[in-house]
Amino acid sequence: MHTNAADSEVTSLSASSPTRSPSRRPAYFVQSPSRDSHDGETKTATSFHSTPVLSPMGSPPHSHSSSSRFSKINGSKRKQHGGDRKFARIEEEGLLHDGDREDEGLPRRCYVLAFVVGFSLLFAFFSLILYAAAKPQKPKILVKSITFEQLKVQAGQDAGGIGTDMITMNATLRMMYRNTGTFFGVHVTSSPIDLSFSQITIGSGTIKKFYQSRKSQRTVIVNMIGDKTPLYGSGSTLVPPPPPAPLPIKPKKKKGPIVIVEPPAPPAPVPMTLNFTVRSHAYVLGKLVHPKFYKRIVCLINFEHKKLNKHIALTNNCTVTSV
Repeated sequence: MHTNAADSEVTSLSASSPTRSPSRRPAYFVQSPSRDSHDGETKTATSFHSTPVLSPMGSPPHSHSSSSRFSKINGSKRKQHGGDRKFARIEEEGLLHDGDREDEGLPRRCYVLAFVVGFSLLFAFFSLILYAAAKPQKPKILVKSITFEQLKVQAGQDAGGIGTDMITMNATLRMMYRNTGTFFGVHVTSSPIDLSFSQITIGSGTIKKFYQSRKSQRTVIVNMIGDKTPLYGSGSTLVPPPPPAPLPIKPKKKKGPIVIVEPPAPPAPVPMTLNFTVRSHAYVLGKLVHPKFYKRIVCLINFEHKKLNKHIALTNNCTVTSV
């Protein structure tokens, strides 16, 4: 009974609804889709809004307000999603443009490589300037004198037991060394200083290593020693001459011509040769700028026995050449 009454009410309501508003038509709400929205979302939104929304009681004002509110919420959501997608798209495009700019510019390693190459070239150019400025400033060497303190020849035997003349000598060599460099000092050494006679080295010595500061000079003294050097038949000229014989005493009673006895002729000077090389090293910029100055010195010595223990000048008898 109750069910029939309810059915009749529904029927009456549904039958009376068209009669109340016969001229009212279903309301359609169309939302223009965003440019960034997908087709699926557009179709769903259009189909959703194309369906009229009515209240259960069929009230038009209720239906209109509900549909309007729903469309506004959906529209705001879509605008928000559309804005997010648009921002994401703009950001992605910006990243792509940044990547393109990075690709267009040089990578960082190229700048590092260019800096290293430029610094190396600049440093090499600076080193060449220093080397060019230091190379002409060569040291000057002047051999002053040599003094023979001892020179003795005596018979003996060599290492093989062959009998020959043996020479023992001791001499002192003096020279002046001057560093002309204006901004660098030099380290000085030498090769063995050989004193030879008839192509036989009878004595030798060496310069002790020393450091000479810029624009300064010093006197270098070298001791030369030779001990029992075999001469193999060439030592006759080195043997000192015998002392002159005493003059005979003339008898007083005898008369006759006066005989003048001439003293014996002095022995000829003995030629000797002094040969060595002076090495000078300047470390202007460490081992990178390392100019070397080699001086080869050859001196001719005329030894005389009467000059034993006396200075023999060599200033004009030496030749200094750059090697």
